[in-house]
Amino acid sequence: MSPPVSKQSSRLPAIVGKKGYFMKTMIRTLSVVFGVFLLATFSALNANAQCGPSDGPSTSATNLLARSASLRGASHASFRLAANRENRNEDASIVGFWHVKFVSEGTTGIPDGTVIDVGFSQWHSDGTEILNSSRPPATSNFCLGVWEKTGRSTYKLNHFALSSDLNGNLVGPANIREDVTLDASGNGYSGTFSIDQFDLHGSTLAHIVGHISATRITVDTTITDIL
Repeated sequence: MSPPVSKQSSRLPAIVGKKGYFMKTMIRTLSVVFGVFLLATFSALNANAQCGPSDGPSTSATNLLARSASLRGASHASFRLAANRENRNEDASIVGFWHVKFVSEGTTGIPDGTVIDVGFSQWHSDGTEILNSSRPPATSNFCLGVWEKTGRSTYKLNHFALSSDLNGNLVGPANIREDVTLDASGNGYSGTFSIDQFDLHGSTLAHIVGHISATRITVDTTITDIL
């Protein structure tokens, strides 16, 4: 007579069978999920890389990595350029926000001491500059420039604008040039400027020269400081 079989032992093959079925199902599911993940990853790489004609999956992925490397290199180069622009010595930086005044000196037909313009100028660390002039907005009172450090605390600015008359009709380009020196405190600069206004054919309409001065604007500056 065969020994009695316990209920637990009798259920073991069924349990093992269910476990085996479960493991096979899980493996198949994970395989499908992993395959979908790989396909999605590859598709994303291919889509991101195809800004132009595609040369195939491998080339597209390579182009994406190469483009990322070039962007990182450009970013690092820009950072080094900005740092080198102001770190040639330990002088205070001209980068920042300024209240500026242009006063005529030595201009034919304009008395010395005549205020030509006042406004707000922002010198950026990347070597660019923007000026908000007090001229009427209809005449185009925003203009842009580029600057370079020329020596210990000295700077050169080359600045262009598009001038219009009070009716909004384009007159022509204007060129403003400045040679300025930052004071020891770093909170002011002064120097010389020239303004040349041209017509649309490049003929000179006006030539103004004089003295420029500026005071740094900080988070503590009030309206009474600049009026």
